[in-house]
Amino acid sequence: MLKAILNRIIPHPQLTGFLLLTWLLLVNSISTGNVLLGLIIGLLIPGITQPFWPDRPKIARPLKAVEYVLLVLWDICVANVTVARIILFKSNANTHSHWIVVPLEVRSPEAITILAGTITMTPGTVTSMLAADASHLLVHCLHTDDPDAVRDEIKHRYERRLKEIFE
Repeated sequence: MLKAILNRIIPHPQLTGFLLLTWLLLVNSISTGNVLLGLIIGLLIPGITQPFWPDRPKIARPLKAVEYVLLVLWDICVANVTVARIILFKSNANTHSHWIVVPLEVRSPEAITILAGTITMTPGTVTSMLAADASHLLVHCLHTDDPDAVRDEIKHRYERRLKEIFE
């Protein structure tokens, strides 16, 4: 009974906490008024958007999610340096861009969205299309001599981890 009441008041506790934290970071001040306003925002937004979340995403391993975020941040830093080298020191004739089809094993819409976003946020690659049946991503790679290695790296480095997190 109590759990049902709490689920109605706080339908997405992680989102509520995230919104509260984001609000406090935005206002850059922790006071009673800011905490209360952040809590109100954190309760209202999930409450209003609850009908749009019929199947809440289930994160099976939250620590793996933190590990994934740190890995992606590291990869973004490394890719920035790599892309800068390509732009500064390679001529257009020596750049080998490729379109790569990445078959997907993950089926969760949230996992597919995070994978596509990760690929796009990493400099040098961009996700351009998701197949209608969500079985493949079409990715453009700025420079590679081995498109299969890029595909395998995406599957091993990102998709495998997302599969552990969401399934």
